[in-house]
Amino acid sequence: MKPEMRLGVDTGGTFTDFVWLDGDGRIQIHKQLSTPDDPARAILAGVREMAVPETAAIVHGSTVATNALLERRGARTALITTAGFGDVLAISRQNRPDIYALVPQKPPPLVPRQWRFEVEERVTAAGDVLIPLDEASLEAILLRLAEEKIESAAVCLLYSFLYPDHERQIGAAIRQIFGEELPVSLSCDILPEYREYERTSTTVINAYVAPLMGRYLTRLAAEVQPRPLTIMQSNGGIISAETAGREAARTALSGPAGGVVGARYVAAQAGFERIITFDMGGTSTDVALCDGRLPTTTQGEIAGMPLRLPLIDIHTVGAGGGSLAWVDPGGALHAGPQSAGAHPGPACYGLEKSPISNPSTLLRTSLQSPIPNLQSPISRATVTDANLLLGRLDADHFLGGAMRLDVAAARAALAELAGQMGADSPETAAWGVIQVANANMERAIRRISVERGYDPRRFTLVPFGGAGPLHACELAQNLQIPRVLIPSSPGVLSALGMLTAAPAKDYSRTVMLPAAAAGALPGQFAPLRERAQAEMAQEGHAEVTLHYHLDVRYRGQSHELTIPYTPGEGVTAVTQTFHAAHQTRYGYRQPQEPVEIVTIRLTAVAPVPPPVLPIQPLTQTSAVEAIIGEKEVRFDQRSVVTTLYQRERLRPGHHFSGPALVFQYDTTIVIPPGWVTAVDETGNLVVSRKDRNGNTDGTD
Repeated sequence: MKPEMRLGVDTGGTFTDFVWLDGDGRIQIHKQLSTPDDPARAILAGVREMAVPETAAIVHGSTVATNALLERRGARTALITTAGFGDVLAISRQNRPDIYALVPQKPPPLVPRQWRFEVEERVTAAGDVLIPLDEASLEAILLRLAEEKIESAAVCLLYSFLYPDHERQIGAAIRQIFGEELPVSLSCDILPEYREYERTSTTVINAYVAPLMGRYLTRLAAEVQPRPLTIMQSNGGIISAETAGREAARTALSGPAGGVVGARYVAAQAGFERIITFDMGGTSTDVALCDGRLPTTTQGEIAGMPLRLPLIDIHTVGAGGGSLAWVDPGGALHAGPQSAGAHPGPACYGLEKSPISNPSTLLRTSLQSPIPNLQSPISRATVTDANLLLGRLDADHFLGGAMRLDVAAARAALAELAGQMGADSPETAAWGVIQVANANMERAIRRISVERGYDPRRFTLVPFGGAGPLHACELAQNLQIPRVLIPSSPGVLSALGMLTAAPAKDYSRTVMLPAAAAGALPGQFAPLRERAQAEMAQEGHAEVTLHYHLDVRYRGQSHELTIPYTPGEGVTAVTQTFHAAHQTRYGYRQPQEPVEIVTIRLTAVAPVPPPVLPIQPLTQTSAVEAIIGEKEVRFDQRSVVTTLYQRERLRPGHHFSGPALVFQYDTTIVIPPGWVTAVDETGNLVVSRKDRNGNTDGTD
């Protein structure tokens, strides 16, 4: 049986990546400069260039929802809530994420006060109707929606997760008057869980981005038809384009999720279950820790707002290949979070005259100081320019030679930065930029490993993204990670991950049951199970696997732990599983304390055949046949003669030592001195550190 033809598309800040799986199981990759003003243009150009047949399916990781939230350019959104709760979004939580900020600033609510409407109704904490929905107050609100030219509505009433009828009545009234012209997001559908602020925020986020995402996907689906279009979710699964347009908040981190799914799949095929994924693209770096499974959480945040939908637990920092280097008023060097993006891109791209963007203007806008007349010096230099000047990128081997880099432009940008730093040369400035960027990414990896009780020395680092393999070995060395696994196509691994992702949908509901009532859980799950099976069947998935989880805590605690659940388990099994999870997370358990089940969770997953990575026999030949030359590359501020390899010429069984550069179409790989590389049977590069005796570090 031939594999299904599929195309994975990941839209990034600088490049749009394509991975094509043909009917014979062969994989082809392609990269296209992104078109931020209209992401569909780059996608359609890539589809045409790769001549994707009309019978192929397309899986797309989109940044439309993410960018709309970050740039605050979503729909004109109204919030309808219970009388007295119109300011929940503004009050939020009294958290101080930046406790040393002299002038702390909270992001303003997505819905301004004049568009937050209060309706007369009230439901008790037991789910009983205290005040019926007042139709007169609702009619007045509906008139205001028309007057204010509202484009999307979020409905979030108090305790609607226990009694959703009032929300459904409001949704029906809006649809009766406005039809499909005014999309409605109901919290009882989006997030039927307790915690009023988080539920309101998540529902508003969905309403804010759904119209934009819906229009984008409708147009893209029409352009690529008859090819079916599915969308990557933040939880690592895929859904139909129609569902993604309606529940757009589920796609907010779809691109990074695809990378983690792809990295875990490739690493598992190579025999590595404990990995740290390191996705460095043009704008940001995403890291995640996979200890034998995909790490998921419901405690996400985007643009400073809580997003409580299931998503892969990814930590992001603003350090990428396009990150702009700058010197603050105190003389400290920074790299990011501002980025040159795809236009104008790094100085070495030679696109600085593009009218689409100006990095200097971007910096002046984003680095406003609270102290008058105190401005930060501006630089055009990026991390990519620094890598090029240090010899770690090669001007003639970028994108397989299809795009030549301008060394002189990179040198000029870094000379300007060197003047601001007081450095003695552009090369010194470039080295400083790399060290600062590496420090930012090291902190990100420490946060998901050491700060959570995981020893990075027991993991394998899996770098990907266009810039990941440039920095991976130095990060691993600084963090004492013994091994780096570089996939065969690291620059497009997120797009590959989308081809391995399965169709999946998540469902949840707050129940607030004592653990002693665990026998009632099958009945509580029944409505979720029926809805899951019906919706998956509607999307064409007859065969579905159901996964059950519970959010559990000791009575009196403020937060829960999510544990697996098997239907039919009683109080003993549930409490024992929770005690063990609490011991693992916090280092202690309290078996004498009463346990309560807060929320039940159900995930429906349909099977999908993943691409088969070809296995080749190990060769007995030397890696010398892959050498294409040598050049001087700077390591530790000194030039070292470095061997150059062509990735396509390397064969399973080849071994070589650093210093080395490995060129391939989608990235450049830097192997520093003191590291040795082996090519495994699927074409991955397994790079390991040498110890003092010259032996490979075997820590696992």
